[in-house]
Amino acid sequence: MWIILRYNHSHMFTLQQLKAAHAKVKTGADFPRYVQEIKDLGLRRYEYLVKDGSTVYYGDDAYQVQRLPIYTDKEINTASSATALRHTIAIHQQGQTDFLTFCQQAADAGVEKWVIDTERMVCTYLDKKGALLVEEPIPQGDYA
Repeated sequence: MWIILRYNHSHMFTLQQLKAAHAKVKTGADFPRYVQEIKDLGLRRYEYLVKDGSTVYYGDDAYQVQRLPIYTDKEINTASSATALRHTIAIHQQGQTDFLTFCQQAADAGVEKWVIDTERMVCTYLDKKGALLVEEPIPQGDYA
């Protein structure tokens, strides 16, 4: 007789695992698969700072991993525009812009940071005052 034990373990992801998953993202169209992969690693949410590309990744039990800045500081427009941001997101999702262009256009639209929530499967864009500019659902599909 076999007894099958099921247990709920919390994953402890590493920066290397997150970088490996992110390396597979070539365009905005690849983003949903990336979010599913990092969610499977145990990531609950992350905050991306548009100013310099630094990121804080959060897991269970206050676990967090930080990624250092990836580019020189960008100036974030103090006058934010949800309309400009929606256009920026749309063309990026269609693969018309690369990631650094997207970040610059987000800065121009007044985005201070975006938060990816893998529990709710949404991406929230916030301005310098912390006001919500756009909240986008992250498409979910069968990525098997």
